[in-house]
Amino acid sequence: MTIDISGLPADAIVFETSPLAELGMALHALSEPGHHPGLHGWVTATAAALPPDLADRLHEAEFLWRNTFSDIFLPFAGVAGGERRAGATLAEDLDTLDRLDEERFVSAALEFTSCTFYGPGTSSPLTDEVTRERARDMAAARGPRQTDFTERLLADPGSVRAWLRRLFEDCEAAFFADTWNRARVPLVADARHKTEVLRRKGLGEAVGAVSAALSLSEDGDRIVVDKLNAARTTATGPGVKPGITLVPTGFGWPHLMIGHAPGWRPVILYPVHRPELPSPASVEFVRLRLEALAHPLRLRLCRNLARSPHTTGELADAHGITSPEVSRHLSVLKKAGLVTTRRRGRYVLHQLDLTVVARLGTDFLEGVLR
Repeated sequence: MTIDISGLPADAIVFETSPLAELGMALHALSEPGHHPGLHGWVTATAAALPPDLADRLHEAEFLWRNTFSDIFLPFAGVAGGERRAGATLAEDLDTLDRLDEERFVSAALEFTSCTFYGPGTSSPLTDEVTRERARDMAAARGPRQTDFTERLLADPGSVRAWLRRLFEDCEAAFFADTWNRARVPLVADARHKTEVLRRKGLGEAVGAVSAALSLSEDGDRIVVDKLNAARTTATGPGVKPGITLVPTGFGWPHLMIGHAPGWRPVILYPVHRPELPSPASVEFVRLRLEALAHPLRLRLCRNLARSPHTTGELADAHGITSPEVSRHLSVLKKAGLVTTRRRGRYVLHQLDLTVVARLGTDFLEGVLR
């Protein structure tokens, strides 16, 4: 994924916290604890303490944060003519959500249907019957809760907006006020630190400090995001107040969220690094490793190399093939970072890197969830 930043002034790139974005990530963790193994204690305690009525209402709308991360949690990025800044409190963020125009609110709330209602030239489901029917069909394919929500949203967006605000306010009263009080301090500190890195060392250093999955292109005109999906957006497009907002989250790992809807300010929602969390492996490395292990002969070579170091000649003799053929397969495994090589006298020994192989499943999962 790329974000075009050509011509963007340095002061248009900001790091700041958002209580509503953090609430969205917290709700996602409650709905998908398998994505967040480090949060099992918090998830268990919070879920057990939820009032039954609130738990039911969260279940009713969880498709907004479980399988997708709706733009309703980033309303500051979409308010036409606004300053595009997040609120200091959840109430301020919810006030911003109230200021989203009706079409943008409906489009954001219908993201779970995977319909791009807000694409250039796309008619709104509020005014176009064909688009409205497509929204209904896509919601029906996902279940009765989604169908009921969509019907309510299309019939009366204002009542759904009010229902969601009350839901998020009740979350604050039940658990999020305490959660935010604990989470806010390290998030604010991270945003200030990254702002200082940006000011002193430039954008390349700042995005690298955010995540190993972010980088600046050689010409400095694009932020490149290492994700499995491919997309492009711009921080200077028509209808957008130029700039990018980077929002730290304590609940996000391993997700790295990129908000990039036409007419909305691009947002990068990034997990704050903790020492116990590994740096994300690049998608290209994960692909190389899976492809390297997909060959049946290389799998058999790995069996030998996992048990002890072997020379090329020993592997050739063990499998009844030529040394050059073994070398070709070892080259693929080494390029993927799966095999290490060391010299002992006149012998060159190859061995499987067990630590890398042991992380392969985790790297793959982090890559597809990123």
